[in-house]
Amino acid sequence: MSKGKQITGAAREELARTMREQYERGMSIRSIAETHGRSYGFVHRVLTETDTPLRARGGNHLHKQLQEAGRTRS
Repeated sequence: MSKGKQITGAAREELARTMREQYERGMSIRSIAETHGRSYGFVHRVLTETDTPLRARGGNHLHKQLQEAGRTRS
């Protein structure tokens, strides 16, 4: 997908699904943006359009969640 190219319709819906899945698996918005060649703002907007609950800023939240669940070594 070309950087800056407008994405609409089914292609946008599919991209939104993919980005939401990546975000829910723990990728940062910046990482998703870099992976897809899009801006931070675009990814943020897509996630909010799909009612994705956004994490708080900063830190390794995935590691913290796993640690709290007893799934990582400290």
